[in-house]
Amino acid sequence: MIFKYGIDQLTVDKVIDIAQGKLTAEITSEAKAKVAACRNKVETMANGNKAVYGINTGFGPLCDVQITPEETSKLQENLLITHAVGVGNPIDKELSKIMMICKIHALCQGFSGVRLELIERILYFIENDLLPIVPEQGSVGASGDLAPLSHLFLPLLGEGDFWIGNEIKPANEVLKAHNLKPLVLQAKEGLGLINGTQFILAHAIKGLHKMEYLLDLADVCGAMSIEGYQGSASPFKAQLHQIRPFKGNIQVAERMRMLLKGSQNIDAHEDCERVQDPYSMRCIPQVHGASRNAFYHLNELAEIEMNSVTDNPIVLSETEAISGGNFHGQPLAMALDYGSIAASELGNISDRRCYLLLEGKFGLPRLLTSGGGLNSGFMIPQYTTAALVTENKSLCFPPSADSVPTSLGQEDHVSMGSISGRKFNQILGNIEKILAIELMYAAQAMDFRRPNTFSKIIEENFAIVRSKVEKLEDDRILKDDINNLIELVKNQAFIVK
Repeated sequence: MIFKYGIDQLTVDKVIDIAQGKLTAEITSEAKAKVAACRNKVETMANGNKAVYGINTGFGPLCDVQITPEETSKLQENLLITHAVGVGNPIDKELSKIMMICKIHALCQGFSGVRLELIERILYFIENDLLPIVPEQGSVGASGDLAPLSHLFLPLLGEGDFWIGNEIKPANEVLKAHNLKPLVLQAKEGLGLINGTQFILAHAIKGLHKMEYLLDLADVCGAMSIEGYQGSASPFKAQLHQIRPFKGNIQVAERMRMLLKGSQNIDAHEDCERVQDPYSMRCIPQVHGASRNAFYHLNELAEIEMNSVTDNPIVLSETEAISGGNFHGQPLAMALDYGSIAASELGNISDRRCYLLLEGKFGLPRLLTSGGGLNSGFMIPQYTTAALVTENKSLCFPPSADSVPTSLGQEDHVSMGSISGRKFNQILGNIEKILAIELMYAAQAMDFRRPNTFSKIIEENFAIVRSKVEKLEDDRILKDDINNLIELVKNQAFIVK
């Protein structure tokens, strides 16, 4: 199967598959024709007398300064050089690749006016794992992600740096090693490269890919904790959720029924005297389901964005290039902030389930240890989940609610969506750690329910935990146990479907 840039529709999974080399992508003859036609329009405007923003004028507050055809190339080169002012650590290598994949797809739709040669050079970078160094800070999310995209495409000019394996190499050296000459940008090409939302979008894509698995894993963690707590499965009955039919809630309730089906442990206490469980057990469909609903919304918007044209100006004809606001990151910024809250809540409720398992109720020993007093058991890992939960809460402040004017007031409202995207992924990284600790707690609690057995999928996940973490009998250093489970979560080793 081959993905056709500018023709097919991207999805989160397709972008990730292209980035990981599981899916081949190519520029088709149809896309090439669109690119060439748009390029001809730009060249007509660049050689004309009518002022067209960014093609034969300066940028931002200098849009009233007209540029001669002879100065066009220098104008576009200066654009990348002057906007490459990002700071902080480099973003993840995969994010750089995702940004390039999304940019190629946008350019191939034939509204940006760049030459095919430029697009093919970016494709070469992707196919040969030449991944530009992009600092994580410096974008305000309108006019798109100017600073990150400038760093991403400096190597086209022989400037900036590449990741080569785990080493950073100057772009000019890497180009020489590949027998490539730096490109000389032409009219509109600098703008086509650095106007756009690909930094925000890449963070949304990477986060969505991770969050989809963590949503499923959170259900598994909840089911294992219910098994350890000997909670009730009745709050997951289909009839209950059909009369409040939120999509995410219905899906989670169905998953909980699947995860607990055939559990001897659940059946063993059907007639117990308990009337109801605490909210963190019985409200899993409502809480996890609300997070799923936010995920669906963000995924929908991200897939619109990855198949859109977000640079500026948009070339419509030989005489018309619209200077609009398709580069503004607000549509994704607000949804990313909502997604951050949704992700954070997965950790919030997970921490509460950990706490319940420590209380020493319904046949479980306090702190999940039979030797309490001499041993502290699992008292302290819940401190870690509590700390991570509070860190996530502090990260939930919505950057999209803020705006600082830039460019002498020409760009007087910005989205700050780049910060929203970065925080979204930070929160998800913390969720991986919280769920890993809940898995450790739940497995320990389940051991106290033996010889009862559990559903097939729960037994399989219990075995995965025990492959890295033995049952705690006497106190030991738990750091390695926790880190081993975090690694399993990061590698998506648990069975969630």
